[in-house]
Formats: sequence, C-alpha cells, structure tokens
Amino acid sequence: MADCPLALVTGAAHRLGRAFALALARQGYAILLHYHSAAEKAASSAEEIRVFGVPVYPIQADLTDDTALSSLFSSLDSLPHKLRVLVNSAAVMPHRDLRATSAADWDAALDLNLRAPFLLAQQAAERMTAGGLIVNVTDVGAHKLWTGYAAYAVSKSALETLTRLMAKTYAPSIRVNAIAPGLVLPSENVTPEEWERLVGRLPLQRPASPEDVAAALEFLLKNESVTGQTITVDGGYSLL
Repeated sequence: MADCPLALVTGAAHRLGRAFALALARQGYAILLHYHSAAEKAASSAEEIRVFGVPVYPIQADLTDDTALSSLFSSLDSLPHKLRVLVNSAAVMPHRDLRATSAADWDAALDLNLRAPFLLAQQAAERMTAGGLIVNVTDVGAHKLWTGYAAYAVSKSALETLTRLMAKTYAPSIRVNAIAPGLVLPSENVTPEEWERLVGRLPLQRPASPEDVAAALEFLLKNESVTGQTITVDGGYSLL
C-alpha cells in the first residue's frame, strides 16, 4: 500500500498516542509508530493498527537525542509513503514544584515536551507537500498554575505559542494546530481517590475518553480551514 499517506505519531505505544495512531489508521494512513522504551506496548498497538489493513512501522527513538531524531527521519525517508501528518504526542510530566525542580528535571521536560516537537515539525515540514498537517498535543494545564507540575505546565504553555508561530510560518501549505486534553487518563502520581475528586469537579462529571480526544484529530484532518488553533477537550475543566 505504497499509495497511502503516512502519519508519524510520537509516543504512540500507549495512552493518547495510541488513540491518535488508531484514529489515523481508521482514516487510511500508514503509521510510523514511535516509542521510546515501551517496546511491548508498541508491538501490541501495532497489531491493533494492522487490523485496519494499513502498514505500520514501529520505530524506537529517544527524541531528546539529536542523532536518534535524525535516524528516525532517515528511516522515514526509506518508506514508500509520503508524510502527510505529524502528531507530537510524546511527553513527560514530572511531579515537582519550582523549589524541588532541578536543572536536569527542567531540561528533561522542556527537551521532550517543547524542543522535540519543534525539531520534529521542522524536519516534517521539509518533507510535507501542500495539505500537510502538524498537531501538537498540549494540555488544559497550559492555562492553569499547576504548581506541582511546574516544568510540565511551562512546556505545554510554550508549546501552544510555538503552535501559533508554526502555523503562521508554514502557511499556506501546512496547517499546524494543537489539541489540549483535560482529565483523560490518570497518571501514576494521582491516587484513585484524588482522581475521583478531580473528575467530580468537572462540569460534565466525567473524564474524556482517549477516543474523545482522538475525535479532535479527526476533525482537524477533515477541516482544512483550521490552523493556529488549540482545540480543548476537557469536560469543562477550563471553566473552573
């Protein structure tokens, strides 16, 4: 199926990255399934994607390493598909306030959450023809002062600004947007009791599903008049 377009999804082994990859596969895209350390989950996600009859290419890379990032695009260039979509989903969410955040913590968060999407988009834009789409996954926390996740909040806020800069820079041939999920899947830092409390505060009284968030990507694929925007999928959390 060399004629089907290619979508590169980072962090696609599990959680939201997996949902984005599955949504793109349903739309007929070949998937370059990036993962870092979750090899078993990547293999499982690849099997799910193959059910849709599209090619899937798992690829391991540390996106904070420039050599690994270059190797990823060398592998992409060898594939018999044209890159059409990039979804920057890979991220880390260190649980530390500013007082406890070391320089290494700060760099790790911004290197993966902000620097890597910038470099990936730069490389992707060189390979995309007219009609390309880049989607950065931010967070409703980009507009909240989450003191316990200081570096993460800063990185996601900056990523939304970067999204707008990219949209203006790469127009008219490439559209660039962001998706900002709210409460979807609890992290390992959140207890079941705390998760229940947080969900109970939402106006819609329920977390979004990964499929709800992936539906925002499907909208962006179809509506070619949207660029430079952040679509929030948060059950009303941003209203609080």
